[in-house]
Amino acid sequence: MLSKILSDTVVPVLFKIGPLKVYSYGLTVGIAFLVANYVAVKEFTRKGLGADFANQVTILAVVFGLVGSRILSLIENWSDFLKDPIYMAVFAGGMTWYGGFILATLVVAWAIKRKGFRFFNVADALAPALILGYGVGRLACHFSGDGDYGMPTNLPWGVDYAKGIDPPSTAFRYLPKIEARYPGGIVPDNTLVHPTPIYEFLACLIIFFVLWRLRKNMRTEGMLFMLYLVLEGAERLIVEFIRLNPRLLFGLTEAQLWSIPMIIVGVIGFLYLRSKPASLEPQLVNGKDQRQAVAEHFRR
Repeated sequence: MLSKILSDTVVPVLFKIGPLKVYSYGLTVGIAFLVANYVAVKEFTRKGLGADFANQVTILAVVFGLVGSRILSLIENWSDFLKDPIYMAVFAGGMTWYGGFILATLVVAWAIKRKGFRFFNVADALAPALILGYGVGRLACHFSGDGDYGMPTNLPWGVDYAKGIDPPSTAFRYLPKIEARYPGGIVPDNTLVHPTPIYEFLACLIIFFVLWRLRKNMRTEGMLFMLYLVLEGAERLIVEFIRLNPRLLFGLTEAQLWSIPMIIVGVIGFLYLRSKPASLEPQLVNGKDQRQAVAEHFRR
């Protein structure tokens, strides 16, 4: 029953209006942006960073996060991109998360410096929004069935991605050891697999509540962001063990090889910042408390 319910939610095209198709992937990514922006505005406002800056940072993070994710995904699927570049670039699903994370971090860091705020002050405010937006965005991969799912399973919540844009018969083409288990070396499209996008959504939801609960209790700026790096890296490291991505080194996938340094940086950064004196005093902008500076800006 659960398997069928989840399988029925794999709908790449939600509906058509004449020649126009509304794709579940694009719509879900849009919802992820709205959710992340809502959370960011609340936290930026609480910290006196301003709702306007929250909107700017969210747009930059989402836009360049998607761009970076798609560019790296296209590079990883270069042969498919060359066959049909327009479809792969615009309509096909698939994101390589660390490509987006790196590009978005660089762009947001530039925006923070240009605004005159402290990086860790803003990063802490952004962390809960980032993990929640990422989790909701992962559902886009599930609804579209873009091949970003897991290995075959007999569990009662295994999902049939036969209606997805990248069904198992093609999604497992880079895993010959899995294909060899099936007649003709082809994994049947109706093979039940782990719905790893749903696993990630649930994991990100838990991480969001942890960060949201702790956001007022961190004694030093940057600790919450470092905790985000640890938890997000660990989440991805674990889920990759059952995802269908090819193994590159020491039995680990490319995403896991990026997750490990992410966790290490987060742990070291967290321990280092925890050892420093408390630094949660208000941000000064032009010699004024950031809350006062933002309030004066809107009174003008």
